[in-house]
Formats: sequence, structure tokens, C-alpha cells
Amino acid sequence: MNKEPHDLYKDYREGELDRREFLNKLALLVGGTAAAATLMPLLESGRAMAQVVAKDDSRLHTEYIQYPGETGEVRAFLARPKGEVKGPGVIVIHEIWGLNPHTEDVARRVALEGFVAIAPDALSPLGGTPPDRDQARSLMQKLDQKGNTRNYVAAVEYLKTHPQSTGKVGCTGFCWGGAVTNQVAVHSPDLVAAVPFYGMQPAAEDVPRIKASMLIHYASDDERINVGIPAFEAALRKASVDYKMFMYENTAHAFFNDTNPSRYNKEAAQLAWERTIAFFKEKLRP
Repeated sequence: MNKEPHDLYKDYREGELDRREFLNKLALLVGGTAAAATLMPLLESGRAMAQVVAKDDSRLHTEYIQYPGETGEVRAFLARPKGEVKGPGVIVIHEIWGLNPHTEDVARRVALEGFVAIAPDALSPLGGTPPDRDQARSLMQKLDQKGNTRNYVAAVEYLKTHPQSTGKVGCTGFCWGGAVTNQVAVHSPDLVAAVPFYGMQPAAEDVPRIKASMLIHYASDDERINVGIPAFEAALRKASVDYKMFMYENTAHAFFNDTNPSRYNKEAAQLAWERTIAFFKEKLRP
């Protein structure tokens, strides 16, 4: 297959095209709607094949739960090891596409490392994440940001008191979720560890409020996000926040997302994941 359909699919995946516009352009590119329909499963197969931990993995207990948030009940996906052994809690915050199978898969990966993981659906106040990606993104842009942050701060409180939790809680998030992770670190004094992936930085004047240890991941080819690094790092140092920061060379925004073939960088993603899990084990376990 030539590169053009993949480039078009990348634009669709990244929200630059809605589904109708994408399908129309794909049909023109490949010679008709029938050819486009045949091609779609091949383009989407990268997403389908990216599941790392099966939904029915026998080592895990998974369920959908609700916890009280600022805006009402928040729906979340929960994954933890089976059995009665307690573990630290980790919040997994999704990208701008809402709570989807990829984010739930990441939560299962976290759980297999011995943590109680929850992935809240930020769109709970608006009826939950819809199946259509374009609609999900549109709804995400309508969220009340202060209320959203408080909903995730409430997730910290939920995990602190969960019967399977040790009481220590960390948080990680990706893209949009990376920015929210930074905000949770600012607004929750009870958060112990935070790992934002290529997230928009908090205001410099808010950084002294951070009590959590931080592990911060960035992509080298991510100008929009990286422009905020110098001020953020200066504020972290001035406030004596415990942090580590890593830049992954020759990577783009969203390099961790293995359902996005145009952005995914296997080597960088694996290294960032190893560092993330080691960091959580260091900071959250006794």
C-alpha cells in the first residue's frame, strides 16, 4: 500500500478530519467507496492488534465502577490483581478521545504490575464517551475544566480509601490526560506520584502547590507542548519539587499510543513505560 492512505488516516486519527470528510477523501484516493470500505479494516488493524492485556486476562479483576465527583457520579474502569492482597492506587487519564479500549488496556497493564488502577471517563458529566471519536472529541471541548480537575482529584480520594488499596495513590495521563495529570498534582496534596506524558504544563505560579514526586515524559518533535518546558522546569526547581524529566529523541506527540501507527515509537514507549512502572514502585510501595 502506498503511503497516502496512511497519511489520510493519520489526519483522521488526530482529529484533523471528521469521519465523513475522511471517507470521502479516501474514496477519491483509492477509486471509490467500495475500495475505501475494503481498505478501512487494514488501516484500523493497527488499533485492533495493539491490545497488550486481554480483557478477560485471568490474573485480573476488572469492572466498571462509579465514584462521587465534583459534578456527580463519575464512571471509571477499574482493574486490579485478583485476590485479597492490597496494592497502591494509580489513576490512568485518557487522551482527548475519551475513555476508549486503549486506555482501558493501559489500566490493565498497570494492574498487572500490582496496582489498583482506575481510568475515569472525563465525559461522565456529559453522558459518557460515545463510540464515535469525532463526537467524543467535540464533547471533550465542552467540559468545564475546573470541574473536570476536581473529578480527578476525587479519584485520588476514592483510591485512598478503596478496600484493596494501601492508601498511596499515583496518577499518569497521556496528551490531554498528561495536562490533567499536571493539574491533579497541583490540586491534590494527597497525590504521591505523577507521571504526565507530553502534557501541557501548569502555570508557573501553581507549581509550588505540587507535593507529589514527578516523572515527566516529552517527545522531541512536539513544539506546541515543548515550548512550555523551560518555565515549568524552572518553577519545579525553584519550588524544590522532586522530579525527573526525560526527552525522547526522534519521537512525536503521542509516541506511547500503540493504536496510532503514525505516531507510535516502540523503543521510546517501552523505555518510558519501564521508567514509569519503576517510578511508581519506588514512590508508592512501602
